Amino acid sequence: MIKNIEIHETAFITSMFRAMNASLSKDYYSKLWNNKRTKIWVTDYLKEVSSEEVDTHCVRNRFFLEKIQQLIKEAKIDILINFGSGFSMYPFLLNESIEHIEIDKPDIIDYKRHKVSNWVQTGELPEREIHFLGVDFESDYKEELYTKIQKIKKNKRSFVLIEGVLFFLNKNQTDTLFGFFNEIQKQGDYLGSVSFNSTVKKTKAFLRLLNFFNERISKTSKDDYLTLENNFYKEKSTYKIKEHKDYFMYFKELKNTVNLKETDILNENFYLLEKIK
Repeated sequence: MIKNIEIHETAFITSMFRAMNASLSKDYYSKLWNNKRTKIWVTDYLKEVSSEEVDTHCVRNRFFLEKIQQLIKEAKIDILINFGSGFSMYPFLLNESIEHIEIDKPDIIDYKRHKVSNWVQTGELPEREIHFLGVDFESDYKEELYTKIQKIKKNKRSFVLIEGVLFFLNKNQTDTLFGFFNEIQKQGDYLGSVSFNSTVKKTKAFLRLLNFFNERISKTSKDDYLTLENNFYKEKSTYKIKEHKDYFMYFKELKNTVNLKETDILNENFYLLEKIK
């Protein structure tokens, strides 16, 4: 058992989850991030938190991959902007015609840029047009990031994606981010978001997750993790919800059966929004 996990290293865990059931996630490149240290973390996590976490992460990836693929097919988006991109591999799973902006903390972005470049050179990944932007979200980042994004995006139709991030932010940070999304997007653009609602904090899986984080990352309480109700999205005056599914709904839609009790599963909500003004 490894006692200490750095916050940014959870990106490796998410990638390994996606790789462990690639037929469900449809992410056949995430295995490139696998390593022995992460395998130990994942084994402990699945044992101590929830064995369903492989499928929950795979289903999340599958939901947004399929929604983005459909929008590309319908010629409705030209560029994917992934906030908190971690080690996700969407650029290589999507048609090469789409452009990408990957945004995360500088250390994650630098590492990812280096690894991706090597894998492209060795032929393990196809070439894609990716702009890597490292951002210190603890700073006053908005003006500089806006300028960098607009220089790349110009008038292109965008899909902004934020998954696996909001849970670790506070409400003010989240409101600031969504205000920023509103600034960089135009009418007809799309936004994909993942969040938990408050019922998750009543589950046994959440209590085990909290204990896992306290032992491996840092001491926290349940109030340190953000949950958002459906109204958070419904009340956005410049966006409308095009689709909302949770893990149980979409897993069933994909012809799968949940074997654990609901209290033993961290049930995420997936939102697809369209900017209407």
